[in-house]
Amino acid sequence: MIKKLKLIPIFLILLALGACDKELPTYLPYESFEYSTMDANGGTWTPVLLNAGSDIAIPAPADVSSAAYLAELADVEMQISEMTDSEREALAYWTDNPGIRWNEIALELIAKYNLIPGPNDDGSYTLPNPNNPDGPPPFPFAHPPYAVRALAYMSVAQFDGMISAWHHKFNYNRPAAFTQSQSIDYAYTDNNIPAYPSEGAVIAESSRRVLTAMFPLEAEYLQEKADEHLNSILLSGGYVSSDIEAGQLIGEEVATLALNRAAQDGMSKAQTPKRVSDSIANAAMERFGWMWINQELPQRPVGLTPLYGELEMWSVPDVELTRVAPPPAIGSDEYLQDIELLKYYADNMTEEWRAIANFWQDGLGTYTPPGHWNDIANRYLVGYRQNPLRTARIYAYLNMAMMDAGISCWDSKYYYHYPRPIQQIEGFETIAGTPNFPSYTSGHSVFSAAAAEILAYVFPPEATKFRAWAEEAAISRVYGGIHWTFDATVGTDQGIDVANYTLARAQSDGAN
Repeated sequence: MIKKLKLIPIFLILLALGACDKELPTYLPYESFEYSTMDANGGTWTPVLLNAGSDIAIPAPADVSSAAYLAELADVEMQISEMTDSEREALAYWTDNPGIRWNEIALELIAKYNLIPGPNDDGSYTLPNPNNPDGPPPFPFAHPPYAVRALAYMSVAQFDGMISAWHHKFNYNRPAAFTQSQSIDYAYTDNNIPAYPSEGAVIAESSRRVLTAMFPLEAEYLQEKADEHLNSILLSGGYVSSDIEAGQLIGEEVATLALNRAAQDGMSKAQTPKRVSDSIANAAMERFGWMWINQELPQRPVGLTPLYGELEMWSVPDVELTRVAPPPAIGSDEYLQDIELLKYYADNMTEEWRAIANFWQDGLGTYTPPGHWNDIANRYLVGYRQNPLRTARIYAYLNMAMMDAGISCWDSKYYYHYPRPIQQIEGFETIAGTPNFPSYTSGHSVFSAAAAEILAYVFPPEATKFRAWAEEAAISRVYGGIHWTFDATVGTDQGIDVANYTLARAQSDGAN
């Protein structure tokens, strides 16, 4: 009897209940809503890059009875009266929780740039270069480690910016513009949150700056989106221009802090030259007696970001704290049993297993596994009516945990350099491509388990569902022939272990 992976019954239960939506579009239609909490003390929460929300200084706002304010108010009244149809559409699109929209924009760009650079005419490869983003090939290649890093830096900048915004909002308590004019109707739900500084402007400016650094060829597009967003904030009737300008000041500063950290986190050295990649493989051969050999055609000479495991982590003090135990030795009973199990899946492939493998594939031209979990989170952010501050907090911890999980996973991948099934099983074929990096542990499993733990923490009633989806994502890679079962099971444990470091941080930030 072949031992079946313990994750299967959980998936079958969820499938019977219709618990996992297989259609997850990037754009989420939703309308303005009443926030579940105001979080008036949000300005006292512990940020990530700042020491405190009060670190960023902005000018004191003019009194609402001042000539300066009244002139701004009159300008808002005029612009609303002259609003065009396209501006009304933009107003409806951005809503009053625009962190979700900027997250979707990031996912869109990740999918656009998640393309493997092709070989040159002579068969050699040129890597995308941030110093020459036009290429060829264009920069970046938004593979999963790159994608989750971009999401993490944007989300952290948003979160710190929101904490600073909340600090100043409830310090100055400037009322919303529509409360000061009988001719202005607020476009969104009145959540009775002070207007100065504009939280939307913080999100727009910080997101634009971080995403422009991550996707430099999209600078013009991102500026257009930011301009549209900022104009919508003014046309909403909730803010005057000085509210927006103050928000932009905060957004600029938190983005600068985020990008300063990014410039020094080790990513510039993650993709190595071939001699370094070969030395890492040879070290594993000496240490364990095996090494992964790329099976893709045409074969890229260097695996994907061999030194990504050396990047600075957000919440884990040392990556070795989350390095997993060695995989089964080649030829051991556990190894041989797993070969039989993979052959069983391949020889008895069902439509259900194939559907699972395809749903969680998240390969080239998609927003990658970390993006998939951000897309899932978006639905629950709306469903649970999270305010912009809470939204930014959830994104920050979700993406910090997944980035740390990716770093831990890549550390294990290149430390153990374990071969993939397609390298070891004669005649074996996958149904989900051939990644060009070592097998142990499974990135899908580690990313997904970490994400599920964060979402289970912030949405406790959904915890069982999130964890079951993470297990489904893990086994999907086994069904696809990409991974050994122990890549998936150990990777799931690894993701949970990494997420616990992030959760310890979240549980002490003052938000609870």
